[in-house]
Amino acid sequence: MKVTLRHLSKSFGAGSPVVDDVSFEIGSGEIFGLVGPSGCGKTTILRMIAGFARPDTGDILFGERRMNDVAPPDRHAAMVFQHFAIWPHLTVFDNVAYGPRARGVKAAEVDERVRRALATTRLADFSARKPAQLSGGQQQRVALARALAAQPDLVLFDEPLSSLDARLRLELREELRRIQQESGLTCLYVTHDQEEALSLCDRLAVMNAGRLEQVGTPEEIYRHPATEFAARFLGEINLLRAESLWRAALGVAGDGLAGFRPESARVDEMGAPATVRSSRFLGSRAELVVEMPGAEPLKIWTATAFAAGSPIRFAVAPEDWIRLPAAPQR
Repeated sequence: MKVTLRHLSKSFGAGSPVVDDVSFEIGSGEIFGLVGPSGCGKTTILRMIAGFARPDTGDILFGERRMNDVAPPDRHAAMVFQHFAIWPHLTVFDNVAYGPRARGVKAAEVDERVRRALATTRLADFSARKPAQLSGGQQQRVALARALAAQPDLVLFDEPLSSLDARLRLELREELRRIQQESGLTCLYVTHDQEEALSLCDRLAVMNAGRLEQVGTPEEIYRHPATEFAARFLGEINLLRAESLWRAALGVAGDGLAGFRPESARVDEMGAPATVRSSRFLGSRAELVVEMPGAEPLKIWTATAFAAGSPIRFAVAPEDWIRLPAAPQR
């Protein structure tokens, strides 16, 4: 199911809008990521789509149907929260069955829905357990299975992995992608985790202070950011203003901002001279902070580590430079 937002705005009290004239479209069967820092309006958008908040202006369409005045239970949207929100006194089976039973679905169909949802989320062997007997990752899969059993047209994810440790986040990220691809669900995924957004979502909307900065695929936004905020938010970047001494050393002319990602730097005997201020070994790469007199420090990644104080020369290929107009951030 396609979801369309047209000129959506929302304010609370007399302050600035929390959501300010936001428009985008979620394609049928895609995971669409809504990313940005805390307070940028992404959760408010999710709540308006779910029906828990009403927009001041603008329209929300599911397919061609305007949903502004439709009650939450009638929107056929399921939510998966950061905090699992599963009943501690019910078994896994009964937690997953709760929604269909509450909607009056016949017992035989409830059993079939639960069976399929538990199989999809690889929880079939845990159906008789209580939540306290499960790991955090298993509890989050119960929440996902509950959403699947409701057979929604849309699944809304609100920071679903942020309370888990790094290993579990990675495992569940892969599981979520597998389940979405197998089921063909349309999903809106709200997160502030850049790596999660890049690896999981088909397309992204980057938000800042209630407004959209850019919409595109993760690769488009990463390689061709439209604004300074989008460039800085999605991944690490060195952005050099026209007066930076690095511009001449690296052979980059022109006005506006010129930037490069740390992985674009390569050690080159003919490159710009620098001194390593610090070096961190990160397994697959070394992260160096380099400097030269009168210039700001830069971050580059290399295959091998260098000791602090070491001289180094590096270059950036012309095709790896990112160009942006010089514009003040909001």
